[in-house]
Amino acid sequence: MIPVTVMVSGVGTVSYKIKGRFKAGLPSRFSEVFRPVIVWNTTYACNLKCIHCYIEAGPSRGDELGYEEAKDLIDQINEVRSPLLILSGGEPLVRRDFKKIVEYASTKDLNLVLSTNGVLIDREAARWLKEKGFRYIGVSIDSPRPDWHDEFRGVEGAFEKTLMGLRYCIEAGLPTGIRFTVTRYNVEDVPDIIKLCIENGISRATFYHLSAAGRALEMGRDWYITPEQYIWFMDTLINASIKYRGILEIETTMAPFDGIYIADKIAKTRAEFKLYMELVEAQGGCGRKIVSIYPDGTVYPCQFVDFMNLGNIKEKKLRDILTPEHPAIQYFTQTEKYLKNGKCSTCPFKHICKGGDRVRAYYLGGSLYASDPLCPLDVEAIYRRWYS
Repeated sequence: MIPVTVMVSGVGTVSYKIKGRFKAGLPSRFSEVFRPVIVWNTTYACNLKCIHCYIEAGPSRGDELGYEEAKDLIDQINEVRSPLLILSGGEPLVRRDFKKIVEYASTKDLNLVLSTNGVLIDREAARWLKEKGFRYIGVSIDSPRPDWHDEFRGVEGAFEKTLMGLRYCIEAGLPTGIRFTVTRYNVEDVPDIIKLCIENGISRATFYHLSAAGRALEMGRDWYITPEQYIWFMDTLINASIKYRGILEIETTMAPFDGIYIADKIAKTRAEFKLYMELVEAQGGCGRKIVSIYPDGTVYPCQFVDFMNLGNIKEKKLRDILTPEHPAIQYFTQTEKYLKNGKCSTCPFKHICKGGDRVRAYYLGGSLYASDPLCPLDVEAIYRRWYS
């Protein structure tokens, strides 16, 4: 996660409430490699049919953790002192025992976050989420154009229900933000989606660069933004971060090289550039400061990495899975040692960026050693600019 607003303006909204203050020169220590943020994909079931779904959500499957297993998992997450538990899916509100799970989790020393499409959140549900102490509600909106969002999400009328869900959360006093998946065909909507956030009192916008897991593998490469679109997109976010400082917090994810672009754009001195690089490196990423647990109990380095699992909590305790000796964890904590092909292998910032999105590298580049094909940066020129 690249904290665009914090980098550009030195001020956060939701992130400060959850993590405490951090900035260039004061990196966040909110999560650590063996005390990671945990995304628990509670179910495969979903009420939408998103064309890019990384977990290929649809009908429920018979191998999902039952309620007693879910309680045991919550105990294990509490035991490893995860600083944040993100309940995701599929669509978590579709799960029949979702309320029971939340009731149990709320008795533990856990910070709860909900990742949802928002369609099922009415006024009563929003108030209940507030009562249960949720720290943040992240809702997916991929365009301010209802027809585009509905087509991308696979269900007509989804946009209006999602927007109402967001409004109910805000009305209930819940810190609320949107998640927007950036593609070649909706990147032009970024200014309008920011405007939608401002007009509705939404305090955070997280922009996900399109990854390549699950159903996204069936999408053509023409869905990924061009280098020219990338520059425009990043500049738009930087300008919005200045304009809406303290009102709207902007972040990006699935592209740690965004932080390098921003640092190069806004730093005034070499010392300042280095401080930004330290902040970017401290954000972590898949397998470093975040892990995902799928509905069947399998632990992955993050929710998008489905090609390298760490183990299953039905067979092994979470505390024993999250060990420094695990080869998959070593791959994500020391990725720069594994980058052998293409641009990432010679990048002077590879110890910071860790090869971008390893999912795109693996599926689009062809191996664990490949480069992320989305990175458009002239990294050699950036390095010379600040270190020569």
